[in-house]
Amino acid sequence: MSDARDVWITGIGLISSLGEGLDAHWQALAVDEPRPAAADTEHFAPFPVLPMVPLELDKQIPRKADIRQMEPWQRLGTYAAGLALADAGLAGDLDRLAHMDMIVAAGGGERDLVVDGQILAGLGAAADTEAFLNERLANDLRPTLFLAQLSNLLAGNVSIVHKVTGSSRTFMGEEIAGISAVEIAARRIRAGQGDQFLVGAAYNAERKDMLLSLALGNTLWKGAVNSVWERAEAGGGMVTGSLGVFLVLESREHAEARGKAGYARLGPVLSGRSRREPGQATAVAKSQVDALRPSLGDKPVGVLSGATGIASPTREERALLESLVAEGLVGPIRATQSWIGNSLEAAFPAQIALAALALSRKGFYRPSDPTGLELEATDVPTQILATSWGFWRGEGMALLEAID
Repeated sequence: MSDARDVWITGIGLISSLGEGLDAHWQALAVDEPRPAAADTEHFAPFPVLPMVPLELDKQIPRKADIRQMEPWQRLGTYAAGLALADAGLAGDLDRLAHMDMIVAAGGGERDLVVDGQILAGLGAAADTEAFLNERLANDLRPTLFLAQLSNLLAGNVSIVHKVTGSSRTFMGEEIAGISAVEIAARRIRAGQGDQFLVGAAYNAERKDMLLSLALGNTLWKGAVNSVWERAEAGGGMVTGSLGVFLVLESREHAEARGKAGYARLGPVLSGRSRREPGQATAVAKSQVDALRPSLGDKPVGVLSGATGIASPTREERALLESLVAEGLVGPIRATQSWIGNSLEAAFPAQIALAALALSRKGFYRPSDPTGLELEATDVPTQILATSWGFWRGEGMALLEAID
């Protein structure tokens, strides 16, 4: 990788079912025997959900008025953004924050389930269903409630609470939105179109409306939470998990000028799409691997797989990874969603965060897979390939490298 316009990761804010902050995640995944956090198997039965750990929100969102007007997913994202800025040494640095750009990956906002239920219950008895629906939507959905459902309000809240007031973009579209957010920020830094970016996402898995949507697509796992590789061979399905993650991406020159070390160097970030007909996702991924080969060193790279456990794409990714292991290109493999669940838009930024953490600690995560794909690491990887095939039609990869 060239030193010209290198992209460094200088701040990480990460909260999930495993805990708050990097030390909690490292302890859970690399030191202790890795296992998923305690799943909520009651409130959303028959689907298990990995809930967010309790947070003291006022540590990163001081004003109670700000907390009240945010939906849960916005609170998670704003909280994680505060952790990332503090970790990068930028919290309260108004001059630098005024020139910091932001790219957020977001879903469609959260619904008022009580209002939805009342409307659905009343439709059956209404003499004129169209008039009833129009009246209820006009009277029950307050303007402030409707605005709170807008996807770009996560970026707005981060700007208000943490004073990040440079340019702002919000991408929508499940995992591919998270891939694109990281990809665009990295490309802009390399092209000299910015020196520091705040990039991230949040997902509240404890939502009946989202679980209903995912269940209708036949994508959810029923039963005890286990490794994604086991699920793929037993009918398939993903487990969703609440998560908030933000990254501070910075040009090497900018970081060094302010005396800040990086967790890792972010190399090429690639995104692609397929219709997920048999073999198409593999073809996209193979082309991405081929594009990354010139950046690989002479040792096998570690892999953080974003496989979800949904049968077809997970099996395809496994077959590809096994071929790369046989080739000697890939070393130890870990599937992060076995531990923290799928967080849709936040899934790929979380992959980047966990890869950077491992490289900075000069270690790797412990295996938690009885099927034999995840083996003990005989050598500590100095490069990590983060993948994200998602549950829909987006495939992405990023290569991260340790900073000497």
